[in-house]
Amino acid sequence: MSSSAGAPDRTISLDTMSLEQLNQVKQQEEGRLQALAERFSQLRSAASRISASTHAVKELQGQETEGRPVLVPLTDSVYVPGIIRTPNNLLVELGTGYFCEKSARETVEFLDRKQRLVDANSNNVATAVQATRQNIESVGTTMQGKILEIRAKQEGQRHRASAQALEN
Repeated sequence: MSSSAGAPDRTISLDTMSLEQLNQVKQQEEGRLQALAERFSQLRSAASRISASTHAVKELQGQETEGRPVLVPLTDSVYVPGIIRTPNNLLVELGTGYFCEKSARETVEFLDRKQRLVDANSNNVATAVQATRQNIESVGTTMQGKILEIRAKQEGQRHRASAQALEN
């Protein structure tokens, strides 16, 4: 039995490993699973924020919003009052600390591209999570088999020892 432990081109033969080595591989895979699950959660959170942003921009487009009062976030918890002057000119964050002005249509297109990228990455991470779970299951099954093998050898030795004691 062999199982992938990482990249698709890297295969480990589980049957040739000792119980201690199998335990170490299982712990590594469990750590990898935890990191992947955290990454998946971060991606889903980002997808949710992008979706909320897209909804807000579309809502801004759909109404007569010029001159409407709004709260402008300075930080996550500090807002200042403002008034919408040009609802079609939006300041869009492109990356960490980089902004540009875009029309509402361009902003929605940008957010849609970003959403597709996040969704594709989420799907890739979900596939990796599934493969890692299968790896952990394979290692666990192999470990159980090795434990049963060790117990069978011990029982065989006890049986032989008791048979020899009866002969003497």
